[in-house]
Amino acid sequence: MGNCFSEDVSSGPGATASVSGTASSSSALATTNDAVDYYLKSRGYNGLFSQIELSFSATNLRDRDVLSKSDPMVVVYKKEKDETLSEVFRTEVVLNSLAPKWIKKFTLAYHFETVQTLLFRLYDVDTQYQNSREEMLKLDDQQFLGEATCALSEIVTKSTRTITLELKRKEGFAAQSQPHHGKLIIHAEECLASKITTEIVFRCSSLESKDLFSKSDPFLVVSKIVEHGTPIPVSKTEVLKNNLNPIWKPLFLSVQQVGSKDSPLIIECSDFNSNGKHSLIGKVQKSLADLEKLHLAGQGINLSLPTGAGQNKVLKSQLFVEKFTETVQHTFLEYLASGFELSFMVAIDFTASNGNPRLPDSLHYVDPSGHLNAYQRAIVELGEVLQFYDSDKRFPAWGFGARPIDGPVDGIQGILTSYTSALFNVSLAGPTLFGPVINSAAMTASQSLAQGSRRYYVLLIITDGVITDLQETKDALVSASDLPLSILIVGVGGADFKEMEILDADRGDRLESSTGRLASRDIVQFVALRDVQHGEISVVQALLAELPSQFLTYMRIRNMKPGPP
Repeated sequence: MGNCFSEDVSSGPGATASVSGTASSSSALATTNDAVDYYLKSRGYNGLFSQIELSFSATNLRDRDVLSKSDPMVVVYKKEKDETLSEVFRTEVVLNSLAPKWIKKFTLAYHFETVQTLLFRLYDVDTQYQNSREEMLKLDDQQFLGEATCALSEIVTKSTRTITLELKRKEGFAAQSQPHHGKLIIHAEECLASKITTEIVFRCSSLESKDLFSKSDPFLVVSKIVEHGTPIPVSKTEVLKNNLNPIWKPLFLSVQQVGSKDSPLIIECSDFNSNGKHSLIGKVQKSLADLEKLHLAGQGINLSLPTGAGQNKVLKSQLFVEKFTETVQHTFLEYLASGFELSFMVAIDFTASNGNPRLPDSLHYVDPSGHLNAYQRAIVELGEVLQFYDSDKRFPAWGFGARPIDGPVDGIQGILTSYTSALFNVSLAGPTLFGPVINSAAMTASQSLAQGSRRYYVLLIITDGVITDLQETKDALVSASDLPLSILIVGVGGADFKEMEILDADRGDRLESSTGRLASRDIVQFVALRDVQHGEISVVQALLAELPSQFLTYMRIRNMKPGPP
């Protein structure tokens, strides 16, 4: 890594930054997220979510009635990044109470990779409407009691999974003579279905060969179908070389991954090609419930192949379910509730190939209009999600491939300010070396583990070029695979990122070090910004979708169980 800047940055008020050769303290940044489509369709990323049930109570509400107490109801809205609101739930009306406890629960899916902002508004329902169904009530006819907002992540990361919010007047309304509005208490419970994991062993018979001089190298991809019929990959098998009657290792699917046991799944069997252009052999559409029935009956189902114009050709190749078992597993949220945290680290590529940051064609160009460059986007989007999972919100930040220039690096406003400042205080150089950055992150994770800390580290590497220390990087990754660490790599610009695909074990075999040691698990996710920038989902969401699964794999390999909250 040579000469690089390294900071420990706090994103909170009055934050300070120090410049040194290493960053010793750990942490995470704060930030928001959105959604990815194209990339998830073309790659095997698991969006991990849990079904969450929210219950509501309130204290010390305003009394808006003359002869009795208020008759309150909670209305829940989903708040988008553009501030638009959409109503998603209403409680029942509790009569004559300033400290109501509502019975009706709000169930929603918690998605780790996005920030789900919720707005809660309380209304005093007029007596003349109290025999009406809640969903039929016109809110303009009711008296407003107060509102509060928070992200779902803020609730589920509490050890008690309970948050108390101060109710306020609506935004944009003038201050009222009576500032008191009361408090709303929200409690989250994870539904049992979120904890059920299904172990499935698939096999196929009589597959067609797609290769000229050998048999096919088949693998399976299981996708769920979301809105608009789009398939989103949720799991994939390993590749079995030269095999037309394969039996794959077990796949583990949770109900939370696929939506429900009756949700339709597409199972595609493809012939693996090293260039990434895999050949579809055939596919079927079945739910988890259907797969269980196939297993119990000992029957196979024929694969089919699209022939165009909505038609499918039924093949002689068949898919069988050799094993289907369900078990209750500890969930990501259970670990969070017992005190585990995620700590964010970032490493930024300052090599000369990025271009002069003072010129608009540079990947590091900071637009005076406020439009974020690719590096800034990745930092902001990742931080918006991870901010809720680290209590101190402090994180190491590294730069690589630069010769320092005399001058301070200002980190008071957090990592974005430090990044911008560093651009004009370093001389972009080279080469692109990942090994030292990964080893530095691994050392931090190793020290934390030795101290018994309940931290899992996330290193974001943003780069524009081909790495020049590929074998050293592989060695560092294999060594780090035993540590509480995941590495997310964002490729920016138009470079050839083939070597990055090698580091991402989703493509095939596990990484192997120069001594022949295999990685104990996959800890790398890579995405090229150009692959998703025209989709509906952010780059970082595509990366983060895998993180809870990597976290859980690490915990299970080390037999670490969540303790009591």
